[in-house]
Amino acid sequence: MLRALALALLLANALYFAWGQGLLAAYGLAPARQSEPERLAQQIRPEAMQLILPAAPPLSPLAPGAAVRTPTPSPAALAAGVSCLQVGVFTEQQASTLQPRLKAGLPEGSWSFESSDDSVRWIIYMGRYISKAAINRKRQMLDQLGLPFEQPLSPMLNRGLSLGSFASRAEAEAALARMNERGLRSAKVVLERPELPSLWLRLPTANAALRKKLDALKPQLAGKAVQPCP
Repeated sequence: MLRALALALLLANALYFAWGQGLLAAYGLAPARQSEPERLAQQIRPEAMQLILPAAPPLSPLAPGAAVRTPTPSPAALAAGVSCLQVGVFTEQQASTLQPRLKAGLPEGSWSFESSDDSVRWIIYMGRYISKAAINRKRQMLDQLGLPFEQPLSPMLNRGLSLGSFASRAEAEAALARMNERGLRSAKVVLERPELPSLWLRLPTANAALRKKLDALKPQLAGKAVQPCP
């Protein structure tokens, strides 16, 4: 009895295996095939997927008072704009001679003469020395005394040394006395720049056209340099 049951189970398993492998398809016995085109079309293909992002919202206008960074203008753009220029300094006689030429060459109201702030200047002076070696010896001596020095501004005092400038002779004399107490010798107080009336030619709103007219007048400016207003 048991032997017949085992044989029946073995036969049933063999038949199921043959059915599952399609070996009995010729007899109309086979599982349903999963190869329908409709099912294949419904399969997900990851390589065909696309990521769709939501559209960015439009930029809102800047709020009132918001800072906006603007590009730095180029030097050429600055040169083409309006600027203040000055030429000088001139004595009263030079300004009087130049004035008719300025009236003829520049638009009315575009220029004026203004008094300069330059004033009298006294200096403590050492010199003039006949050679570089002599000047270098004095510089070494001043370094040892701890006294500062510089070249005088006036060309007439070249090959000499200035130990300071002062607005009055009394101030310069007092400073020289203090330097003498520290061992300074052979220095004296001299007038480097006298107090003379001097004037600046000023063009407060010079554009490109006005600068061109001013360039045409340069031979009349007594060699004075054109420079930006301070």
